[in-house]
Amino acid sequence: MVNSQKVASVAKNVLLAPVYFYQGRKIRRDTIRLPEPTGDRYGRIQLSPPINTTNNPVEKTLNVMIVGDSAAAGVGSQTQQEALVGKLMPALQQQAVIHNQFDTLTWSLQATTGHTSFDILRRLYVLPSPNQPVDIMVLSVGVNDTTANVSVGKWKQQIIDIITIAQRKFGVQQLIFTSLPPMAQMPAIPTPLNSFVGAKALVLDNVLKKLCVDNDNVTYMATDFTRMIDEHSNDEPIDISVMFASDGFHPSSLMYGYWAEKMAELIAQLLNPHTTDAKD
Repeated sequence: MVNSQKVASVAKNVLLAPVYFYQGRKIRRDTIRLPEPTGDRYGRIQLSPPINTTNNPVEKTLNVMIVGDSAAAGVGSQTQQEALVGKLMPALQQQAVIHNQFDTLTWSLQATTGHTSFDILRRLYVLPSPNQPVDIMVLSVGVNDTTANVSVGKWKQQIIDIITIAQRKFGVQQLIFTSLPPMAQMPAIPTPLNSFVGAKALVLDNVLKKLCVDNDNVTYMATDFTRMIDEHSNDEPIDISVMFASDGFHPSSLMYGYWAEKMAELIAQLLNPHTTDAKD
């Protein structure tokens, strides 16, 4: 049976194709190009007093790697301290389970503006194998695949390949994929293009979610930005634009803070076998 709603949607998109094309070119021409923030892209944090290696040569280290696109790179912030990684490391230090299990926290950031799932996969192939397995790898991917109109089949295969190389080459113990952002709500994307882009992002996000469920030690992190704002609004109305940086496309520093807070809580859950399964 023919799905009339799907047919109507396809017909609408065909009719609006010239509008989408015009709006897309205008966005590329007029949108502010924000640079990647300055600051360190790797570091080591002492969580407890240094161990006397004479008596106990084993120091437990939590190795975290952030990989992905411009959101992972922190675009929208001036410095890495204001971006995702800069907000995440202090948030992790506040988690009791991390202090109880580890002596040090090492982290690295491998992210570049414009990277698609293919670019990230290629980067993981090129990077040298780590000296120690990566305990937690966080991946931000999908926005550029959406704007590049990558096919669902290609997207699915490249996510599968990313999972494979992360686990085999980097020894990743827990792999976290962040959900795609609410692209339909991005101020930089005008109507009706926002609906078209938002629908494509939702399709890719649903594929990503299913792949995370289907693979062991891979977790989908649902990032409900609107709910995060509501939780911190003290019952005061907040314009959704505060979610975004000045370009109307990338997260704001405020949003990076909320995002990092939720991510730290999820990582703590994954590291604690006594908590509820984070996939539930």
